[in-house]
Amino acid sequence: MNTISQIITIMTLGMGPILGAADQAQQPAPKEEAAEVTPAKVYFTRDISPVGLLKLYHKVNQEIKGKVAIKWHSGEPHGPNIIPVPMVKALQADIPDSCLVETNTLYEGGRDTTEKHRETLKVNGWTFCPVDIMDEEGTVMLPVKGGKHFKEMSMGRNILNYDSMVVLTHFKGHPMGGFGGSIKNIAIGCADGRVGKAMVHGSTPQDTWACTQAPFMENMVESAKATLDHFGKRITFINVMRNMSVDCDCMGLEAAPPKARDVGILASTDILALDQASVDLLYQLPEAELHDLKERIESRGGLHQLEYAEQMGLGSRKYELIEVE
Repeated sequence: MNTISQIITIMTLGMGPILGAADQAQQPAPKEEAAEVTPAKVYFTRDISPVGLLKLYHKVNQEIKGKVAIKWHSGEPHGPNIIPVPMVKALQADIPDSCLVETNTLYEGGRDTTEKHRETLKVNGWTFCPVDIMDEEGTVMLPVKGGKHFKEMSMGRNILNYDSMVVLTHFKGHPMGGFGGSIKNIAIGCADGRVGKAMVHGSTPQDTWACTQAPFMENMVESAKATLDHFGKRITFINVMRNMSVDCDCMGLEAAPPKARDVGILASTDILALDQASVDLLYQLPEAELHDLKERIESRGGLHQLEYAEQMGLGSRKYELIEVE
């Protein structure tokens, strides 16, 4: 596996065209050239623990103020791959005036109604602080600026009650998205269970999985943009790369066993740089560990999430990976 320094070099440096003398003479003066994009900072630790998580959070929490929503994935009952409770508990305890937030699901299971969702919270150990199921009391439409599929997205109404959001994501595979990172976490996870999630999937509740491949990726990106624009600078992102099954935590006990090793935790204020860095680190794994996840990602066209997110201005695909001991 390549070293972190090699990965940084590969991902942050590009090679321009080789120009002849005549071509160089025709190039605009440096002051007229487009400014270089400054790579986003992505922090990384191999320490997958409460201590490691807090170290990274403190690198990216400068704009987190007021009442804070911690958007995480509650998981189906007894889900084996969810982020460990002690890690989430430590993060929540470290953030003043914070609580966990989720929304109900579109598919039938342990979280498609608020009543069932609250029972699942107890089963999975999410009992150490208040949990706001944001669509429990209805929905709100948030604008999607510059969207080609949506002009607005239906969200859990209670998203309006928060000044800031910390997006804590279990990075893993996903049956439709190929992979689920921070984009997926807020794209589907903030959309309400009846209307918003159906919009993202390009369907009605009776035809849940109508939208696939590129349209689904673009729908997710546009839904994520609604949340990003709502919070502005007061949102930050953490991906936890452990127990990376090809399946989402929405699969619960039916999720395929992980074959990839645990990688670490990444954090950034740039959602696109964070998901790009997570994918890049994943792709550095040995073939035996990477094969199933890579097949899941590429068979679903999952990398289009990153391409379209760049087009939509969600962030930068260039980044500097900074290892934190």
